[in-house]
Amino acid sequence: MLVREDVPTRERTLALFDPPPACADSVRGCPFIDAAAEFPDPRNAVHSFARERKLLMVRLVTGLVTELGCEPAVLAERLVPLADGAASRAMVLGEVDYGRRARTAAERSSWPMRCRPTI
Repeated sequence: MLVREDVPTRERTLALFDPPPACADSVRGCPFIDAAAEFPDPRNAVHSFARERKLLMVRLVTGLVTELGCEPAVLAERLVPLADGAASRAMVLGEVDYGRRARTAAERSSWPMRCRPTI
């Protein structure tokens, strides 16, 4: 969703907090956090791959919020951990739509103060 150009930038960013598709059997959380937990040695290839995916997510979100006229690094580092936490809590608590709470927090974050009003 982050790379879809047919969806407005703000909505692509907030899609980080969308629940999984209705056809999903259960809430699994973030597969990269799961992988890093299973292979905790940072020198392990699986752990390294998970780390690279997490860094890619920050880069993608940074690019999106740059388009919004925000302080990109600051806002991306607020939104991505919020999405990670929502995915983890959804998995642990078994609440498929836990991301909606995180989305509300993201919408109430510093966007109004740091972005152009055209969003």
